[in-house]
Amino acid sequence: MPGKITTKERLQINRQKMPEQASTARAANFEEVNLGFTEQLALLEADRCLQCKDPRCMAGCPVNVNIPRFIGLVSEGKISEAAQCLLCDNALPAITGRVCPQETQCEIVCVRGNKSTPVGIGYLERYVADWARNHSDQLTATKAPATGKRVAIVGSGPAGLTAAGELVRMGHDVTVYEALHKPGGVLVYGIPEFRLPKKIVSQEVQRLQSAGVKIECNVVIGRTYTLPELRERFDAVFIANGAGLPVFMNVPGENLKGVYSANEYLTRVNLMAAYQFPNADTPVLHGKCVAVVGGGNVAMDSVRTAKRLGAASAMIVYRRTKNELPARAEEVHHAGEEGIQFEFLTAPVEVIGNDKRWVTGLKCVRMKLGEPDASGRARPVTIPGSEFVLPCDIVVVAIGTRANPLLTATCPDLKLNKWGNIVADEAGMTSLPGVFAGGDIVRGAATVILAMGDGKRTARAMDEYLKSH
Repeated sequence: MPGKITTKERLQINRQKMPEQASTARAANFEEVNLGFTEQLALLEADRCLQCKDPRCMAGCPVNVNIPRFIGLVSEGKISEAAQCLLCDNALPAITGRVCPQETQCEIVCVRGNKSTPVGIGYLERYVADWARNHSDQLTATKAPATGKRVAIVGSGPAGLTAAGELVRMGHDVTVYEALHKPGGVLVYGIPEFRLPKKIVSQEVQRLQSAGVKIECNVVIGRTYTLPELRERFDAVFIANGAGLPVFMNVPGENLKGVYSANEYLTRVNLMAAYQFPNADTPVLHGKCVAVVGGGNVAMDSVRTAKRLGAASAMIVYRRTKNELPARAEEVHHAGEEGIQFEFLTAPVEVIGNDKRWVTGLKCVRMKLGEPDASGRARPVTIPGSEFVLPCDIVVVAIGTRANPLLTATCPDLKLNKWGNIVADEAGMTSLPGVFAGGDIVRGAATVILAMGDGKRTARAMDEYLKSH
């Protein structure tokens, strides 16, 4: 048993609070909000773990991290061994320690949560991963002998990078193709600096490259190369290009100047550093009053970005109530602290503009909750005669994404579902032998950790396929 501490003593330790920037300061900068545990805080939090004989937390983790083991090693002060343990299970721990929704996965099933608060698994994962980033010289990487098999991976987002890390460790020759000019996919274009610094993504990518992963940027599969061409050159292919095609509201006025998809808005600011314009090349509109339509993590990222760009008023427009928000609780809490306004039970019906076609407002209707819909959430129902206008000069639409047909259009034999997502079996195999797929291009827009789970699981299936072909 790790540590010299009794179960009774463990139960008396309260969950440690994550140090963070003051809300008034952080709402005006793009520096990371959460500051990370000190060694003292990490040791205290690790001592809260009861080291259960039947650790439910592991079953709640999509990448099956051995949570009790790495936390037990932290409790013993063996940080190097904890880092080694964590990196064996998770290709991107410094990233998941920051953006993974632990509160609905590993932490929600933590036994400590039954009577108090769960162990801060995500906070500890971040602490150990950050230690690993700063002490890479103290870690050893294991790698199987070269198999002579070549694998192409389409997309350098969480699914692609995870699969690449696993496959290289298995001894395969892996090349990742990325359409944009920097690797990381949604990790660099979709998640703001204040939640996930680009430096962190870059260091995690560099670690994978040091292990043997090759990455080629500015390569658009479907244009630069087609999928059939990749299949001819490689022994297997893993498609993990995400679901990055924005969905719009289909309301009048949506083509007015000042309307952004969340994809474009966040890509300009995150990947292209538009918040540093004119020192950076890419501009972005700075609204005085910004309305973001949606209630997920992307909506929260967009509205908090708008606030940091100087908006006097930045609001979320969401058709259900706070209880139904799909965004992480921590992000909603941080947004509230930063002065973000919430217009709940509100649905846009038109974007209003002036005679020069610039946005001046968002015409909305009030909603009430009815019977549950297919998602299990209460269906929003329009209240007749409730129309009103929210004044704003920027509208950001963050209501979801769908599959981009650029790649799949070049390969008509690849089976798709009615939404344009690639159909794959439990092992990740598509309708084409040797072609696998995972992440958002299969499951639709989801979380980073679910995409990583797909990447890890599919890598194992690809390894079996490569051994027999």
